Order: sequence, then structure tokens, then C-alpha cells
Amino acid sequence: MIVGITGSFGAGKGAVVDYLVKTKGFTHYSASGYITEEIKKRGLPVDRDSMIAVGNDLRMQHGPSHIVEVLFERAKDKGGNAVIEALRAVGEVRKLKELGAFIIGVDADPKTRYQRSVKRGSEKDRVSFEKWQAQEKEESNTEDPTKQNIFGALKESDYIIKNNGTMEELQERIDKFLKEHADK
Repeated sequence: MIVGITGSFGAGKGAVVDYLVKTKGFTHYSASGYITEEIKKRGLPVDRDSMIAVGNDLRMQHGPSHIVEVLFERAKDKGGNAVIEALRAVGEVRKLKELGAFIIGVDADPKTRYQRSVKRGSEKDRVSFEKWQAQEKEESNTEDPTKQNIFGALKESDYIIKNNGTMEELQERIDKFLKEHADK
């Protein structure tokens, strides 16, 4: 089974991935990790602005689903269950679904998501709530399929988890998804 993860900033995508990897034996493939590799090759700072610019550039040069196609091939070559995160463009979600992957979307209340983002302490999340909201809006491009559209990608999910509760509730929702899709 190959599962793609999409969702809004700080919604809990990483928590879903950690659970799948640590308790269900999935192998992890990260779109952010792949983009970070490219950012470093280009000698740019690793921050959210570079993530957006380089991700969009890769999609524009190679097609809207380029990043996930590379990760899907890596997952397929290795075999076994895999999780690919974080899908940011509608084209990425659609391509993975076309290839047979299932998509889990993760969302939560904006203030909760901001607090989680700040708490994780990533370089790309060291911004004010207002800047954070502006970045999220910037990643919601609906006109160009090569650009990020996190809420459009979220709407394309096979299964959406509202993650406003506890870690246990999140894990129960993941288990429900796996049980429903294990034989498909």
C-alpha cells in the first residue's frame, strides 16, 4: 500500500507519518525532503520561501506531479508499504491516485495549527501568525496546477482527518482508514 499525505500547515501530517512508520512498518518518502535536497544543491537558504519557490520551479520545469512521481518510483523500487508526504499540489494528489495510492488529508483549526508549527521549531516556521497565514494563503494557488494549492490538494483526499484532538484520537482515525483500505 502506498499512502500520500496532504494537509494544511501544522495539521499533523508528520504525526500521521510517524505513526505509520513506527507502528505500521511503512517506509517514509518526503516531498519536503526532496525539495530540501534541491534547495541545498542551488545554494539557497532552507526556509519556507525557498520551499515554495523551488517546489514550484520543479513543477514548472518537469510537470505538476514531478516530485511525487520521483518519490513514488523510489517507493515502488523498494517495495512494501510506503507513505509519501507532504503533497502540496492538486496535480500531485491526482497523479498518486492515478498510480494507485490512497490519499489521507489532515486538517485542524488554524490557531491550533500555528501553535503546533511554532512548537516544532523548524527554521521554516519561525514566523509571526500573520506571516504564517500569508504563507498558507500563498500556498493556496488555484489557477496554476504547477503551483502549490494545499486546500485544493486537501479536497482531493480519499480520507480527511480533522486533527483537533489528542494523539490517541488521531491514531484511531488512521487505524480506521487502514482497516477500510487494507484490501483495496
